[in-house]
Amino acid sequence: MAELKYSRQRAALLAELRARRDHPTADMLYQAVRIKYPKISLGTVYRNLALLCEIGEIKKIPCVDGSERYDGFIEPHDHFVCSKCGRVFDLETDRKDIDKKVKNKDIGCVEDYSLIYYGLCKECYKNNK
Repeated sequence: MAELKYSRQRAALLAELRARRDHPTADMLYQAVRIKYPKISLGTVYRNLALLCEIGEIKKIPCVDGSERYDGFIEPHDHFVCSKCGRVFDLETDRKDIDKKVKNKDIGCVEDYSLIYYGLCKECYKNNK
């Protein structure tokens, strides 16, 4: 891939995402970055998020309602998505067993993977009883 041209808007978007742990939507990021760059368009945000995902700078998390959330923390970790309120949480899980199982398969070279757990968060589960 050719060297990526610097963009202040892209850099602001990445900085905003890396400063958050709430796994925002593109619209949430758009609203936050608009404060510093009022002329930024939602299309620019979507294009830059797609590019940042493609080059491995961020991760996209698909949700059950069809929306997508973004994560600037790209160290290996898993996610829990609440199917009622839509909140996304980081999960620290033991990946050793999965790593062993994948390495024992003759499938090629696994470079990355992501586990997403779907269900009801503690608050939604408590209120659902």
